Amino acid sequence: MERETRVAVFESDKPSEIQLIKSKLDAQNIVSFLNDKYMSFTTTPTANTVKLMVNLPDEQKAFEVIDAYLKETDLDLHNSLNN
Repeated sequence: MERETRVAVFESDKPSEIQLIKSKLDAQNIVSFLNDKYMSFTTTPTANTVKLMVNLPDEQKAFEVIDAYLKETDLDLHNSLNN
């Protein structure tokens, strides 16, 4: 069995934000995985950044879904500020 290559498409330190993006990907039949063991020499032991990973063939579609959502929420933010 061949192992799929996974790539990060979104990261955040807010679990609610990660779950929201994950649900958007799930709705488009894009399987995603959480990677919360992300540590490097630039992070502290208390860093809790979570990465949302997808299989490489789904990367482009995942970015399209995420971009559409971010544009939508940015529009909502601007409307709220103008009212």
